[in-house]
Amino acid sequence: MKITMLGTGNALVTECYNTCFVLEDDGRYFMVDGGGGNGVLRQLKSAGLRWQDMRHIFVTHKHLDHLLGILWMVRMICQYMHGGKYNGEAYIYAHDEVIGLLRGMAQQLLPAKITRFLGERLRLIEVHDGEQREINGFPLTFFDIHSTKAKQFGFALGLGGEETLTCCGDEPYAESEKPYAAGSKWLLHEAFCLHSQADIFSPYEKHHSTVKDACELAERLGVKNLLLYHTEDANLSNRKALYSAEGQRYYQGNLYIPDDLETLEL
Repeated sequence: MKITMLGTGNALVTECYNTCFVLEDDGRYFMVDGGGGNGVLRQLKSAGLRWQDMRHIFVTHKHLDHLLGILWMVRMICQYMHGGKYNGEAYIYAHDEVIGLLRGMAQQLLPAKITRFLGERLRLIEVHDGEQREINGFPLTFFDIHSTKAKQFGFALGLGGEETLTCCGDEPYAESEKPYAAGSKWLLHEAFCLHSQADIFSPYEKHHSTVKDACELAERLGVKNLLLYHTEDANLSNRKALYSAEGQRYYQGNLYIPDDLETLEL
């Protein structure tokens, strides 16, 4: 399995795309979030991926920088279904609030001739805290991260044996996530900025972490590989080096700070 980061930035970035990514295994794809607009279509194309192949999509929460790109995916899928150019079905997974928003926005903003495919061939699937599903042949558990802002879900995906990949969404880890995150082979966690620049970017006011925070967490949880995303973009060309230098002081595992469109083997 490999992960391609379509975007790595927070909500207000302009030098990169908002955080969203695709997990791929043997020609099967699991897309997570869509960023803030139709730029997601460009990011997929630039990554060498076809939007038509994103048959399983998970939306973590309703914030604009995660949700609006999914509305464009809905439009493309339904429009191509209507035109007879899209075979089979597609699935969007999310908690109840996101499912309601997606259905409502689609019905308000898109023509009825294409929204008729919602629930018919583009299936909007409501998931619940602790719910287990098999997607693309892999066991996956959705969980509520108990956000202090908008309701948000993460997931833990089984990689075989006892190994897991855990996505904590875009807010700091909460102890309720420990059964999923502890000992993960891969932990995907937000890091809004360097700890040394917390006075500049004010991550705690936005309920976000610093690189130091995320790395101390991963060390404490015994995580083998830590991937940081959802960052600021003030010094994007040096972000990888700066974040790595700070993070490696607090975390002994493998630390990754990917750029947009970067692909990593898991």
